[in-house]
Amino acid sequence: MAGMSNPDDSTYLDSVRGQVPLYDALQDAAVAAVPFEPETVLELGIGTGETASRLLGRFPGARITGLDSDPDMLFQAREIAEEVSLARIEDPLPDGPWDLVLSVLTIHRLTDDQKQSLFRRVREQSKALVIGDFVSLGENRGETQVPGAAYPDTAEELAAWADGEVVWTNDDLVVIVADYR
Repeated sequence: MAGMSNPDDSTYLDSVRGQVPLYDALQDAAVAAVPFEPETVLELGIGTGETASRLLGRFPGARITGLDSDPDMLFQAREIAEEVSLARIEDPLPDGPWDLVLSVLTIHRLTDDQKQSLFRRVREQSKALVIGDFVSLGENRGETQVPGAAYPDTAEELAAWADGEVVWTNDDLVVIVADYR
């Protein structure tokens, strides 16, 4: 999550939880929504590896490759993921195929065109997509609980673009699953 405090700071998760009070519920819902046991996982915006760690708790055999544009974040995630790469999710994805592409609290940073392009690329290279993120509730279009540029859309728009369905919502947080098998 760009714009957060230094990920090396031991209070990083406390900072995130302060800005996103339902952070743990979102993480749990995203991991619970994975539709099958994945072998190969691409996590977009791996951050410090919190989601990857939770995913490995449920699927210990998964091999996770993580992308993030923040080198400080990747420093911590490298202890959890099999491979981490400094990359933007707007760029071409690493060669698949992937069983699962997963992203929590990252997609809202993309414009509508970038989201639609990303979802097309994901459909071409993966069996499933799970997104956990902020959405617009209408009255707060373009606003999120975190600092920095954000472009949240409605849950229905995200689900339609991803060819998926909303499986969990709580306030302005959502989990969407697309099973392309």
